[in-house]
Amino acid sequence: METNKFDKIIGQEKVKKRLCFFLEGQSKSLLSPHILFSAPRGSGKTLIAQTYASYLVNKDGKKRKLITINCSSLTRLKQFVNDILVPHVVGKEVTILFDEASEIPRDITMALLTILNPNRENRNTFSYGDFNMEFNFKEVTFLFATTEAHKIFHALVDRLERVDLEDYSLTNLATIVQNNISAEITEPVMQEISRVLRGNARKATQMANHIALYLSASSKAIFDMDDWEDFRVKMGINPLGLSPMEIKVLRCLGEKAETTLTNLSAKTHLTRQSLQRDTEIYLQKVNLIEVTPTGRKLTPIGRQYLESLK
Repeated sequence: METNKFDKIIGQEKVKKRLCFFLEGQSKSLLSPHILFSAPRGSGKTLIAQTYASYLVNKDGKKRKLITINCSSLTRLKQFVNDILVPHVVGKEVTILFDEASEIPRDITMALLTILNPNRENRNTFSYGDFNMEFNFKEVTFLFATTEAHKIFHALVDRLERVDLEDYSLTNLATIVQNNISAEITEPVMQEISRVLRGNARKATQMANHIALYLSASSKAIFDMDDWEDFRVKMGINPLGLSPMEIKVLRCLGEKAETTLTNLSAKTHLTRQSLQRDTEIYLQKVNLIEVTPTGRKLTPIGRQYLESLK
């Protein structure tokens, strides 16, 4: 199945094929599933959702309007009805994208359960105050994007077609960097760059912008290994893209065979929650630390990493 509708998006081949299947059906039936796009920060989920929305069509074959809502701006159901549903959605052919969907307030979530309740007619009514609203899903499609799907009420998730983005390979990340910079980057350098991007497409774009800035002071058309080493030192880039705090955690763990989370919190001055949510996840992903029932400890690879920094 063709995926060229998403040709500006690198990687995500399975996701793109699935979305193209939905788009092919929508072009004939006008019906699209209501989709939940889920992925870690910087993975391009909002871009993919917006790209998908750009191909949804109205009854006359023209592209359907997209309304994007940052859910952190939603406060209560009355605001949602008065400012969004009544003036911009009801009676119109439109796609509505809830970005950062884990922030949807509870009362709006309850309303969405009614609005999106599945049925054969593919339409629902919702009443609020003096408003009786009808939603025809041949005219209205709801999309959601989030980094924290587990925070969305389970019954709402059950009403949606969930699309989880794939991990980006080193090759995908290298392509993103090269596509966003005019200079040529040698293959060995590109491999080094890809390894510090933490699997993150947004960081790949940011890296390209930083390299372009570095090269702006010279007339060089090629970014080689000498350039990379100079750039890496100036930017303070560590192997595997680790942050100074992640390295501090590794050094604390290197002092003992095993360290409790409480002790690690005391030494790093980070809360237990911050350590668990922001610091340990990537260290585990790249197999530098091991989390046990009694504490945390370095893996053999983690000890090798520390040795390489000396």
